[in-house]
Amino acid sequence: MFILIMMVVFLILIIGVGLAALEIKDLLGAVVAYSAFSYLAVALYLILGSPDVGFTEAVIGVISSVFFIFAIKEMNRWCAK
Repeated sequence: MFILIMMVVFLILIIGVGLAALEIKDLLGAVVAYSAFSYLAVALYLILGSPDVGFTEAVIGVISSVFFIFAIKEMNRWCAK
């Protein structure tokens, strides 16, 4: 029962952080929110008993976050909306 509650909490957090990442106008803030999304996905995969998928998500999340940060360094940090 406790694991079911944890899964529901993590799913709600993942949805909230994902929506926040889409709505943040500061690109660096969006990358931080994306990193939080990736971290929560890793934790959820570990709770579900899938460490190989969690490790893969962690590696891809770190590599893409670093790539995004370097890309933001070369352009304007704020979205034009």
